[in-house]
Amino acid sequence: DVQLQASGGGLVQAGGSLRLSCAASGLTLDDSTIGWFRQAPGKEREGISCINNSDGTTYIADSVKGRFTISSDNAKNTVYLQMNSLKPEDTAVYICAASSWRRDCAEYEYWGQGTQVTVSS
Repeated sequence: DVQLQASGGGLVQAGGSLRLSCAASGLTLDDSTIGWFRQAPGKEREGISCINNSDGTTYIADSVKGRFTISSDNAKNTVYLQMNSLKPEDTAVYICAASSWRRDCAEYEYWGQGTQVTVSS
């Protein structure tokens, strides 16, 4: 079975940083596309970043561009989301997802559980 384990969330003050991890088992990430999403209470899920590990291309949503960076450590089978200059509006549950065959960021077969990020003002 494929499992995605998101971790690294927590409580941070505005302006602070967190690094989220998405560790995979049962799936080799170096030939997969991994996406990060977030969902705040009362809001729709938002896709914020993805990485196509087959060619290294990345996508960052405008809402987090310049503050968030996605990267992959294939040796650890883990994808990271470095989040800097955090704002209270970044507060959400962050979720990672993976596709073993798609090379865009459109759809994913596998979803992990979320990790809570709370940014205080």
